Amino acid sequence: MKRQGQLLQQIADLKNLYEAFYKAQKGKVSKHYVYSYKKQLQQNLQRLQQQLLSGTVETGGYHTFTIYDPKKRLICATPFSQQVLHHALMNVCHASFEKQQIATSFASRPGKGTYSALDRAREYHRHYRWFLKLDVRKYFESIDHSILKQQLCRMFKDKDVLLIFQQIIDSYSTAAEKSLPIGNLTSQYFANHYLSMADYDLKQGLRIPAYVRYMDDMVLWHHDKEALLEIGYRFQEYLSRELRLQLKPFCLNESSKGLPFLGYLLFPGSVRLARQSKKRFIQKSLLYDHYLQTGRWTQKEFANHALPLVACTEYADAREFRKNVYSAMVAIE
Repeated sequence: MKRQGQLLQQIADLKNLYEAFYKAQKGKVSKHYVYSYKKQLQQNLQRLQQQLLSGTVETGGYHTFTIYDPKKRLICATPFSQQVLHHALMNVCHASFEKQQIATSFASRPGKGTYSALDRAREYHRHYRWFLKLDVRKYFESIDHSILKQQLCRMFKDKDVLLIFQQIIDSYSTAAEKSLPIGNLTSQYFANHYLSMADYDLKQGLRIPAYVRYMDDMVLWHHDKEALLEIGYRFQEYLSRELRLQLKPFCLNESSKGLPFLGYLLFPGSVRLARQSKKRFIQKSLLYDHYLQTGRWTQKEFANHALPLVACTEYADAREFRKNVYSAMVAIE
């Protein structure tokens, strides 16, 4: 694999920094910190350019908060200036990360995403009798800094860019030399890349016939139950030995029994909403309706939230479920 070099000048180019700013502000234009940054945009970008060229970028200073949707997670928000930095880095380095991904890795990649992952999983699910679902225990917290840095050194030869990556990695840890902050753009790239060599081990070394990964949610399919289980145990050993990751207990079952994946239950001939997704839909529908009825939201604000919520259910066979939920809400009112 040819390593990428001489990238820093491209990253620090003002045209790239302006593009990074406009990407970073997307969906946040009304935030006061974006307004403050934009008021002195040229000066701020020139300052970032100087930091990049001198190797003295700012890292850390995270603002943390907890979310519970769909599960409890600690989110680490970087200062806006660092969000611009991360976009500037990935505008240029994206192609290098992309080259390392297999076709059936779907997280944090343009043109991929949740529904592409589900489409491919449904295709495999119709053709194979058995599935094995694997999930890494506390994935982001378990990523080893030294291993990640070694991986990046094999991919990039530009020492200045590697130094910036190392500073970002070192800016956060929950244990000695471990963990990436959930919320960083760079964390998404690093975490997705961390398992990329494991993907190749599964496909080329262990010869799994069908495989889909969405970040650390992995599904393997096979016609032979015992062969699938053996591949699972060997892969578990690989993850522990090479990446210092631990898997949660295996989920092995016949495809006809239903695969829980990305909020849905996949069957060979149908898709249903997972129980947690149904619960989430009911809770959010009630909450959004309450905000509308009490005047907290306008009709437009309600639609902006409700339509994406409904869209998530439309991928599944859930028309009757939605009808029953809305009928119950009308009855309550």
